[in-house]
Order: sequence, then C-alpha cells, then structure tokens
Amino acid sequence: MSYPTTETLRDRAVAALERCGADPAAFGGGAAARSPITGAEVLPVGHASAADADAAIGRAEAAFRVWRTTPAPARGALVRRFGELLREHKSDLADLVTIEVGKSRSEAAGEVQEMIDVCEFAVGLSRQLYGRTMPSERPGHRLMETWHPLGVVGVVTAFNFPVAVWSWNTAVALVCGNTVVWKPSELAPLTALGCHALLARAAAEAGAPADVHQVVLGGAEVGGRLVDDSRVALLSATGSVRMGREVGPRVAARFGRSLLELGGNNAAVVTDSADLDLAVRGVVFAAAGTAGQRCTSLRRLIVHEDVADALVDRVVDAYSKLRIGDPFDDSTLVGPLIGPGAYEAMRGALRRAEEAGGTVLVGGGRRLAETAPGAYYAEPAVVRMPVQAEVVREETFAPILYVLTYSDFDEAVALHNAVPQGLSSSVFTRDQREAERFLAADGSDCGIVNVNIGTSGAEIGGAFGGEKETGGGRESGSDSWRAYMRRATNTVNFSEELPLAQGVSFL
Repeated sequence: MSYPTTETLRDRAVAALERCGADPAAFGGGAAARSPITGAEVLPVGHASAADADAAIGRAEAAFRVWRTTPAPARGALVRRFGELLREHKSDLADLVTIEVGKSRSEAAGEVQEMIDVCEFAVGLSRQLYGRTMPSERPGHRLMETWHPLGVVGVVTAFNFPVAVWSWNTAVALVCGNTVVWKPSELAPLTALGCHALLARAAAEAGAPADVHQVVLGGAEVGGRLVDDSRVALLSATGSVRMGREVGPRVAARFGRSLLELGGNNAAVVTDSADLDLAVRGVVFAAAGTAGQRCTSLRRLIVHEDVADALVDRVVDAYSKLRIGDPFDDSTLVGPLIGPGAYEAMRGALRRAEEAGGTVLVGGGRRLAETAPGAYYAEPAVVRMPVQAEVVREETFAPILYVLTYSDFDEAVALHNAVPQGLSSSVFTRDQREAERFLAADGSDCGIVNVNIGTSGAEIGGAFGGEKETGGGRESGSDSWRAYMRRATNTVNFSEELPLAQGVSFL
C-alpha cells in the first residue's frame, strides 16, 4: 500500500478549498492544520483572538434582528441552496475530512451525505414549526402557543465528526430563525473553512444576511467567549465529559441554554438466541470503524456465556483481517488515530485492563511506524475481561473492545447500565421479550437503544443524544428543533367580557 506524501495532501486540500470558494492564501498564520495520515502539517491557518470572537458574536446578533422576522419557508430556501452546494462539493469536503481526521473515503463521504440529509430535513421543518391550540376554560377566549427564534447559537464541535454535527445544529438553527457562530475543533479547521465558504455563497444567493453564519478558528480562549457571552442564547457543545462539566455551569450561571453531547461508553448485549453472523458484522463495524473514534463506538461487548467463545473467536478472526492504512485507499477499513495522545491513551488503557485481569486477544500494537513515523495507526484490540473494572467504565477514545460475559438477562442489563455514560446501546437477540425488555423503562438507560444493529451509524431523522454524563442534549431529527426556539403561551380574548381563570372574582 502506497501512502500520499504531505505535499500531495497539501495540494489536494488546497484544490478542494478553492473549489469550495475558500481562499487558502487568506488563512494567515499562527497555527497549522495537520493530517493524521502522515502526522505532518498541511497548511497554515490563522487563529481568532478573543476580540475576534466578540466581534463575530456582535455581527451574528445584528444579523439575527433581520433573520428572525424572515418567514421560516424563506429561511428554508437558504438551507435548501446550501444542501445543493453540498451535493456539488461532496467529494471536496470528503477529501478535507479524510485529510484532517483520517476517516476512510467511505466514512468521509458518508459524513458529508449526513449534512445533505439534515439539510433536506431542515427544509421540510421550515414549514412545520408547529405550535398548539388548547381549549380555554373561559368563554370567548383562545389559548395557544407560538415558537420564536432564540438569537445567536454558538456551536462548538469535536474533531471526530468535524462537519456533520455542525450541520445538525446549523441547518436546524437557521430555519428556526437563529444565527450561528461556529468554533470548530482545532484539529479540523480546513473542513470548517470549506463549509463556511459554501454556506456564505448560499446566503448570498438566497438573499440572506451576510453575517447569518460566522466561523472563528481558535482554542479554549475563543470557545470560552461563546460560553460566557450573554449574547449567545444557546451553546451547543460536543466534546468530553470534562469539557461539559466546565461549560454547563458557566452557561447556566448567566441563565443561558446549553445543549451538551459528551462522552459515550457504549455496549452491545449479545444473547444466546442471537444471529451470530449479524452480531459479528454489527460489532466489528461499531467497534473498529473510524478507528474507534466515534462517540457511539462500541466499547463493551456483553455476551451470554453459552455463545461467548464462538462469538469472540469470530470477532477476533475478523479483527485480524482488518485492512489498516491509508484512508484514501478504497480497500482500507481502519485509518489512523488522530494523534500520539490517542495512541498513548489506548496503550495506557490496555495496561490497566491487563492489571485488572484482562487478556488482550488481538491488536493493541502500532502499524506503519516506519512508513509514516509521524502517524499513529493502531491495531483495534479485543480484551476479554473477568469483571467490569474501572478502566472498562471509562471512555478511551480508541479502538478497544472489552468483552464481558453474563448468564441471566437481568445481569446483562445491570452490567450495561453500570457506567456513568448513557449514549448508545444495542441488543442482538431473536427473542422478542428480550428485545422489548431492553427497550423498556427498566432496560437500557441510554438515549439511543437499538435492536439487532450496532451502536453507531445513527440516522438524522431521530433525535441524537444521551443521558447521564453524556449530557442529556438532543440534536438533528424528531422534535429537537424545540431546543433552538423559545415558547410563548398566548391567550386571545375575542369576547366583550373579561372573565378570570379559575373562577377568580376581582372588582
């Protein structure tokens, strides 16, 4: 397998950005976009200062005063045009995702498709921002609710889905009448600049305010301005539990709203009645796909003791055949980790697992250190654990799959729920009673609960998010749009009398 040089990656990134309408020469300096494919710098990028972030919020606030009174279907026209441009530039944005994050071509293209899909969803939503009319207890009165835009929405995204999660928030926020200030991951500035250029073009063509969307590149200082500025009505932040513990109270202290998508420690229960062919396919993609760097990646496999050996043998065999390497090669299934810190965290977790009595059955090593010395290609690991030790209860953002066994379904559910996180879960079973139990109130305690599919690969039509330390936020589909709007309860008196509610008499 041949590997692209850093120069090749740079040329490819510049070409993609230019086709999207972003000017690479205008990036400035002070920082650099790196590629985990080679571990080297690809392009210089400029970082915003705290003052730049303040100014961006101010421009978005001014644009909001125009945008909030624009009819919702007209707001949908902007998102429709943006979706069309995403279709035209799907390959360009997929290139940028692969260069900056190391996703395989298939997964990178899938992420851009997710953006296109959520734009279609949001365009339909622009004609469905429904309120309710309720019966009034007073004659000649009408009781109803209406929904209004919030204001400026701050969006802070993580590296692993550098564009999809932003689009979930932005497409919905825009049709709801908000403006957006985006602080992308420091590890993925190029994808952000490409997306922003396309959205700016869509805004110009749709006649929307030029400042309806702002992007600010930078680190914690820039993100902190979005957290603390009272002009940011809603802050949607994706990242670690540690980040959420800091961000949530600060936003709450100024009585702002926050939407948090934090850690996941996702598990699949495989029962003795499961279709093992189906389970193997679901487990391997969920655990090894994206090099284990999805918030919905499968990290714990809870298997009935009667089928554990057979299932584990098949998973280990599949792992030994995974194609690891250059994500631009169509045959590659597992690309690089984002950087050395991720690999060090993986090795540390494996050491702790072994100290707790675990046995590494496959993987855990580093590949291609001579071919790409600055990059970290890790072999996805499977670890058989005697108990759910503390290291298993923690999220390690790397391809480690811990295997635990159970004898009774209640035990499996208890093992599943005995972690602080609550994002995604699944059960593989042919027994309808087990499936329904897992979906019930005393079953999985996660925000996403699947039957006979893996934990990753959510569709945009359903609300995405989790419980417990995952933060409780919901994005994308269903009625998650309500998080981006404020509700007003209205009473209209069309009579000539003024009766009071609850039969109160006054005057």
